[in-house]
Amino acid sequence: MNVKYINPFIIASQNVFRDFIKTEVKPGKPEIFNAESGRYDWDISGIIGLAGEVIGLVVISFPKVVALKIISKMLGRPITIIDADVTDIIGELVNIIAGNAKQGFEEYKVAISLPSIIEGKKHKLTGISGVPMVVIPLESEFGRIDLIVSFKNLDI
Repeated sequence: MNVKYINPFIIASQNVFRDFIKTEVKPGKPEIFNAESGRYDWDISGIIGLAGEVIGLVVISFPKVVALKIISKMLGRPITIIDADVTDIIGELVNIIAGNAKQGFEEYKVAISLPSIIEGKKHKLTGISGVPMVVIPLESEFGRIDLIVSFKNLDI
């Protein structure tokens, strides 16, 4: 996967966390996602698909404690459970990130899907067959957030 598909999502994530949550996220070293590694401890993930001349997905995944801290800061009050408000906000975060990152795909016709949310202790993700998923850890004051990007240029 070409780095030009990854950088717009890193930049968009940094901007969204800075502007909406008033916190900085620092990207770490990207790695190829390996579902069998047992290294990922997510409780909630927001997913957006992109379709058109480039197909793929972008995911933002959180351990429960990190998601609750972020949403608490955004809402200005303690949030202790993942409820409909939390899932809506996670969906909106990934939606804004994808929308902002879409600007990095100006040479392609690309449509963004509605966000989907996956909940569940240590849930697993599956991407597009034959296309690697790249995990970019985002370190924050709240803990680690994983940005996962997987795209394929259809060469239309």
